Amino acid sequence: MDRIIHLKAFLSCASQEAFAYFTNETLLESWLCQKAEVNVEIGGKYYLFWEPDDRENNSTLGCCITALSEPDFLSFEWKGPKPFKHFANEADPLTHVAVFFLPRDKGTEVHLLHTGWRSTPEWEEHFVWQERAWNFALKALEQKTAKS
Repeated sequence: MDRIIHLKAFLSCASQEAFAYFTNETLLESWLCQKAEVNVEIGGKYYLFWEPDDRENNSTLGCCITALSEPDFLSFEWKGPKPFKHFANEADPLTHVAVFFLPRDKGTEVHLLHTGWRSTPEWEEHFVWQERAWNFALKALEQKTAKS
């Protein structure tokens, strides 16, 4: 469990707004998922759905916020998509995402760390898939805030 996805993004908005892009349901739905159900409190649900009609698959159903310090830090549990569900979503503990929001001139530097990866070949495949997915999502978020 020593692999870590560590990605950076620069958002052209204040850290409070950057934090909201990860916690506000409407904003999450504008860049990351089809449907979001989030209670912004420690232990609160962090449910994201990519196919809302099939809540059991391609979702983070059952995940929760594990720590937060608005507008600087947020962490939450994570579940993988259907191809990796049979092992990743049964893992104890689940993988975990921590997001840091660092105020900068003209915006916010976001650091996303996704931890908890095991070292089997199927976990390696999931790691590569998830790193690509996060890269794609964060680039979309950068573009979204650049237009705001």
